Amino acid sequence: MRVNGIIAEYNPFHNGHKYQMEESRRITGADYTIVVISGNFVQRGAPALLDKFSRAEMALRCGADLVMEIPSIYAASSAEYFATGGVSLLNQLNVVTHLCFGSESGDIGILRQIASILREEPEEFSRLMKANLRQGLSYPIARSNALMQYCPSLAYSSKVFSTPNNILGIEYIKSIQRQKSSMEPVTVRRLGADYHDPAPHMECCSALAIRQSLLDKKEVADLQAYIPESTGLILSDRIRDKRLVCSNDFSTALYYKLLSEKEYGYEKYLDVSQALSDRICNNVDKYISFDSFCDLLKTKEMTYTRISRCLLHILLNITKEDMSFCSEMEYTPYARVLGFRRTATPLLSAIKERSEIPLITKVADAERNLDEDSFIMLKQDIQVSQLYYGVVAGLSGSQPLNEYTIPLVILD
Repeated sequence: MRVNGIIAEYNPFHNGHKYQMEESRRITGADYTIVVISGNFVQRGAPALLDKFSRAEMALRCGADLVMEIPSIYAASSAEYFATGGVSLLNQLNVVTHLCFGSESGDIGILRQIASILREEPEEFSRLMKANLRQGLSYPIARSNALMQYCPSLAYSSKVFSTPNNILGIEYIKSIQRQKSSMEPVTVRRLGADYHDPAPHMECCSALAIRQSLLDKKEVADLQAYIPESTGLILSDRIRDKRLVCSNDFSTALYYKLLSEKEYGYEKYLDVSQALSDRICNNVDKYISFDSFCDLLKTKEMTYTRISRCLLHILLNITKEDMSFCSEMEYTPYARVLGFRRTATPLLSAIKERSEIPLITKVADAERNLDEDSFIMLKQDIQVSQLYYGVVAGLSGSQPLNEYTIPLVILD
């Protein structure tokens, strides 16, 4: 059995995602595709535009056979932690033969080479890295320069170090190597718009462009050239029900959290340095909204996205201690199913037979199937999702969804 694994956000699912899924299946000859997606909060430090079950349905309707959730502590973290959590989940299922991802490069050889250098950190590379940092360069630029200095042939591939999907791809390969996984990494060259491109064009465009268009109240019909028909139908339903979410919808919740903990500082939270904690304390009286506070706090050394991620960790109670705790459990101690196709029954049977971690299909039964530490991690995920559903309920004027009663997405 050949099984592709894909780590994604699908925020929302678009034609580029569909192409990558189909091309990965063609290249590998896979019988099934398992996708692990971010839950209700995503890696750039923001709430997902749509809830995780809606995005799982988008993936299933466009070719995925099984969709699982990346625990929120990884889904809302840096590229390294995001990759580690996703790779760990797929690897422990013991059925995935290929890890497939999109990249701007499309050159698996270059990505492997860079991943090996960064994972092994040869002495000369470390020396060059430290020298660049002493010159006052930001960490990403210092690392990029050190790679080209250590391996001059990489100078022809300098853009590899600065594009988001390449960076994630390198982290996936590092995680595969570090976890000694037998999964074979496969990359498909990304088509169409760049990840950061805010304007739709061609037959593919970035998820950012689609999100921005929808939040600007543009019609789904205006985006039909860039998204599968099934994605358009799901988006239309969620817009009608007022269930699209953005960072500023969490402004009040974040402001209360920052005020209530100002006296103690915020350094205990994941990725928050003492300097950032001090800057938050010194500027909280200027708080207006989630987005504007990110703008206020960002510096040359610390990007908007990194600030947003740190603020999200504060809001969601994700601490440095939590990450250490999860690392001791081999990162992902369970596999939470969001949906599947009935035709994937043989795949599910193989997972149940071979998986090193429990398969969670019903949250209400999870406590009986998980050890105490694993259940603590799942409860944190549940709490994070309930916050999301509470905000959605306020926007839509409905009752909050309940993690314990939401049914799986099952398609024939």
